[in-house]
Amino acid sequence: MKVLVLGSGIVGLTSAWYLAKAGFDVCVVDRQSSSGQETSFANAGQISYGYSSPWAAPGIPLKAMKWMASEHSPLVINPNLSPAMYQWMWQLFVNCDVQRYQINKARMLALANYSRQCLTELRGETNIQYQGRQQGTLQLFRQQQQIDALDNDMKLLRQSGTEFSLLTAQQCLEREPGLASRRCSIAGGLLLPDDETGDCEQFSQQLTAMAQAAGVEFKFNTRISHLIHDNGAISGVMTDNGLLTADNYVVAMGSYSAALLKPLGLELPIYPVKGYSMTVPLDDEKHAPTSTVMDESFKVALTRFDDRVRVAGTAQLCGFDLSVVSKRTATLTKVFNDLFPQAGDIKQASFWSGLRPMTPDGTPIIGKTTIDNLYTNTGHGTLGWTMACGSATLLCDQMLKQQTAINALDYQLTRYLQ
Repeated sequence: MKVLVLGSGIVGLTSAWYLAKAGFDVCVVDRQSSSGQETSFANAGQISYGYSSPWAAPGIPLKAMKWMASEHSPLVINPNLSPAMYQWMWQLFVNCDVQRYQINKARMLALANYSRQCLTELRGETNIQYQGRQQGTLQLFRQQQQIDALDNDMKLLRQSGTEFSLLTAQQCLEREPGLASRRCSIAGGLLLPDDETGDCEQFSQQLTAMAQAAGVEFKFNTRISHLIHDNGAISGVMTDNGLLTADNYVVAMGSYSAALLKPLGLELPIYPVKGYSMTVPLDDEKHAPTSTVMDESFKVALTRFDDRVRVAGTAQLCGFDLSVVSKRTATLTKVFNDLFPQAGDIKQASFWSGLRPMTPDGTPIIGKTTIDNLYTNTGHGTLGWTMACGSATLLCDQMLKQQTAINALDYQLTRYLQ
């Protein structure tokens, strides 16, 4: 059975890998010249199982209003006339109540922890190399009130079987010695020891090569125009290189998935949330993070690669604008200088932006649609790499019509119709 996977970011790529391993004849289509060149290219480098949490949380509407007045706000909203943005924001606010937050976070943790198992197996089977480190994430708090508000999250972590430890400020320094040169105070931290780090773009290139060796065909430099819908099924994909056909189709185009499916009557509540990253060459590893440090006050992650530090964060609602705005990257610079000022020379930094495909409830949209041979694997927001292997396995099991390890209905588009 032939499957066309539309998109070769980390989610489309892992989809292709697991489908091919299950015996499907797989072809991947992407407008870029190689895999992982858009949102996967220079992301935070986190594989954040324990940090998997919806943005729609109790108290967020009030926090968002306060952030608007902050020079270094984690959230930036550019007012425009887009009905899609305001509809998405309304759906997000609806999901901010306690009950919905608990349901959504539980679903995200279940998928993230399942993905951890899948990635561990993949790494053991293939010895894939991507500057990977399995040393956890330190969620860093500058204020005691942030620690005091952790009870509900820690309860959900326990229920999901996610390992964690609450650390004092001194224990944070012992865990991340590079923080000794910081220029700000810290109150403590939450250690998530099962989290991982690595270079997602390198991972993508390695997995592409392995997928090609396994028989996956890649059609790069190919722009998708639209899907052809006949008699309740998809009969082909029109591209600038002609018509492509298959038995089944998987849409894994991140933020661009919604526009592709809307003409078919499928409304995916996905909005592009722009994030930024800064990559700083490493000068002195003694003053650098050893893994990932997440500054909870500014929602900025600092991740150690072999010879670089990746600093990433900010959520900007501005449609599909990919311009790098210096006012936004200033927040990344500030956090780097606050926490690890001697790790590298900011003057040598490179900057990047990407569009995260966010759903209002934080949970991705995976699996069968109301169109018989059409599937989705998209909407992972900031957690694409974190959830990629688990999402791809969940998708593959559904296409094979076999029992899934976690509840597939929790992740399908139909949950928005209930």
